[in-house]
Amino acid sequence: MSDEIDEFFDSLGAHGDGRLPPQVCGTIRFRLSDPAGDTRSWSVTYRDGHAEVESGAGGETADCTIDASDETFQRLIDGRENAVALLLRNGVSVRGDLPLFLVFRRLLPLHADSAGPPSPARPLAEARRTTSVVARPVSIFYGNLFMISDQRGDIETVPFVPLGLFFYDTRFVSHWRLSVNGERVHTLSVDDLQYFESRFFQVPGEPTHYVDADISVFRHRWIGDAFTEQVALFNHREEPVRLRLRLDVGADFAQVLEVKDGYHTDRDIITTVEDTALRFRYERDTYFRETILSATEPALIDPAGLTFEVDLAAHETWCTDLTVKTFVRGAGNRDLRESLRSYAERPKPQVHRELDDWVAAAPTLTCDYEPLREAYRRGVVDLAALRYKGVNFRDPLPAAGMPWFMTYFGRDAALSCLQALPFVPSTAVPALRIMALTQGTREDPFRAEQPGKISQESRYGESALFNEVSHAFDFSAADTTALFLVLLDEYERWTGDTALVCGMQFEARAALDWIDRHADLMGTGYVWYGPRATRTGVLNQSWKCSPGAVSFGDGTPATFPQATCEIQGYVYDAKLRGARLARTCWGDPDLADRLQQQAAELRERFNRDFWIADRGYYAHALQGDGRQVDALTSNIGHLLWSGIVEPAYAQSVVDHLMGPQLFSGWGIRTLASGAHRFNPVGYHTGTVWPFDNSFIAWGLWRYGYRAEAARVVRAVLEASRYFGARLPETFAGYDRSLTKYPVPYSAAGSPHATSAGAPLLFLRVLLGLEPYDGDLIVDPAVPEDLGHIEVHDIPGPWGKLDALGRGRRDLARSHRRGRRPGDPLRAAL
Repeated sequence: MSDEIDEFFDSLGAHGDGRLPPQVCGTIRFRLSDPAGDTRSWSVTYRDGHAEVESGAGGETADCTIDASDETFQRLIDGRENAVALLLRNGVSVRGDLPLFLVFRRLLPLHADSAGPPSPARPLAEARRTTSVVARPVSIFYGNLFMISDQRGDIETVPFVPLGLFFYDTRFVSHWRLSVNGERVHTLSVDDLQYFESRFFQVPGEPTHYVDADISVFRHRWIGDAFTEQVALFNHREEPVRLRLRLDVGADFAQVLEVKDGYHTDRDIITTVEDTALRFRYERDTYFRETILSATEPALIDPAGLTFEVDLAAHETWCTDLTVKTFVRGAGNRDLRESLRSYAERPKPQVHRELDDWVAAAPTLTCDYEPLREAYRRGVVDLAALRYKGVNFRDPLPAAGMPWFMTYFGRDAALSCLQALPFVPSTAVPALRIMALTQGTREDPFRAEQPGKISQESRYGESALFNEVSHAFDFSAADTTALFLVLLDEYERWTGDTALVCGMQFEARAALDWIDRHADLMGTGYVWYGPRATRTGVLNQSWKCSPGAVSFGDGTPATFPQATCEIQGYVYDAKLRGARLARTCWGDPDLADRLQQQAAELRERFNRDFWIADRGYYAHALQGDGRQVDALTSNIGHLLWSGIVEPAYAQSVVDHLMGPQLFSGWGIRTLASGAHRFNPVGYHTGTVWPFDNSFIAWGLWRYGYRAEAARVVRAVLEASRYFGARLPETFAGYDRSLTKYPVPYSAAGSPHATSAGAPLLFLRVLLGLEPYDGDLIVDPAVPEDLGHIEVHDIPGPWGKLDALGRGRRDLARSHRRGRRPGDPLRAAL
């Protein structure tokens, strides 16, 4: 084994050329120990796209230090392990600049298969078959630490319902119940102060018991790097009172996806009672998670919770702070976050300042139309809230949404950043950097990883870290790579930041190479994908990823491989944008010419193969045998956004989008109501997705259909009024004539990044905002009844500019003018 490791490091300098991004620099030191405890060291320095290797402990000061056993490192270079999974289960100890370790993946051998063998000691649990609904849960969150409770502020374990304190895709608190003198508390009111704090005003007993209540309870909770709940007791009596305050607590360390899918796994939880703390611990090999509960007032602590004996004089108040810390063991038995340069503690005052600074930096909107004004502000705040500190990067990363997706998702990150670019362009920088940093480098079928492919998902749950599932580092999306290129170009157009674009030339070229070399499984010039089997069914690798989401109009499931229409549109757009970057930023006109030619050929081929002439719309997908999957879906609206639609076909596409089968009155459904699989409460088979509608509206705008775009914008914004201005991930697709309000989808995430970004993109569409050659074009098309819209301090290469739009009666024809699709963007490309 040691000889193979020696050979690996000896060969790094030779086979590393051309595999490292030139802009990455730094030194990473590996300290590997054999079974006898002897340690050997190597230092690998990245410089100008080359790897320089030195054996021994000398050399340059290391920016990152890796400690591992010979056996573990051998598994890594053999492709039987994954770097991220190893780190998060403490299989390797990392100190310093973790991104350097992730760059090291580019130097590993090409072929890998990191699937873990099924563990006989840990079979997958059987799904519980009961379903439960908790009315109006109360949530607070900061990054990927979040708590969801019932209206009492309490937590019970309920199948399919994500009640608890979650961190790193794991539930650190599964039981949290407060009582006074043996009676549970009843909530009089709840104040959602900010996304990271809330307050409960309560009295002991059930509603019939608190007439003229003389004891009240105040609970104020907040989240930063830990969870804190301040509990205060008020004695309103004229005489002293003795109260027993009890907090029952438990932790099951369930994975968030177990909760989502209705699975349960028995774990051996170790409970430790200390003088000032209660600890719950779960271990599996090197995987270690711990919940630590403490209080600022003396308490009697037992394995099931804390008891406070409280003596209150007349009209006196008593309070204590309950703090829960989540511990993830890393190097040197310290918390993993403390070993990494990306980590910095954030107390509540700093969280407040971060939010205030974020909101202050965003452009100011004033308008007559209240749903737009409220949804814009809520969207800006939620985009701030959904940033989290990943262990693998220094800057806050965009999480996809609460509760199921509080982690990095490549597709959602790209789409939400595209939506927000005109207003908060800073969100795009860490998203682009993490996509570049985690870009595929190996051929690993377990993770669907391929060189140049952009990753889709990174989770920290137990099953992922033991390679039982691929979620620790997963590439099961066929569209993220093209969307990465689209975002990279759009970011440069809005900011003029050519330095970042030039710095990512290596990764962008690798992404373009993946499209040409790996994505075309059938040799037909399209991006195809195969099935990905999971315990809940076979998933697709498009945004409509759920089982059965891609089917024929008669309900027959499409077979694999599949090439969905919107992905081809993204690729067309990506090639044109890549051509612009090659010509203007990278100084490679030959590549620009080649990409433009490929885009033109793809557009011609696509309009021939996907167009269903007798239906007047594009097929949802092609099967491997060439058959058109003929269901009418919202995906055709994304084709307008990408610009791949032949102008002669545009009117028919628009007629279908705005027709009664797709347009519900609250927005455009994912699947037409005439399809056999249509279900108004089907996740991808009939619901309305705000993000989907925002990109469709953008596409309508780009083809000159301003009145139709405004109609979509207004429909979804009117729906937002019924969700407290916070658009959920999705909602039911019932026709508006049947319901006076949009019907919620029970399992929808909220807040959700792409739904938070939707009002921002809607605002861009209404005002006709478009960067062009370093200037900002403002070409508003605001319906008359929306009145006045004004945005101040839109950032860009122009500095900061204002945009104004006033409602007018006729939006329909004045903006067609025979434009080529996509102007002025298409002209820029």
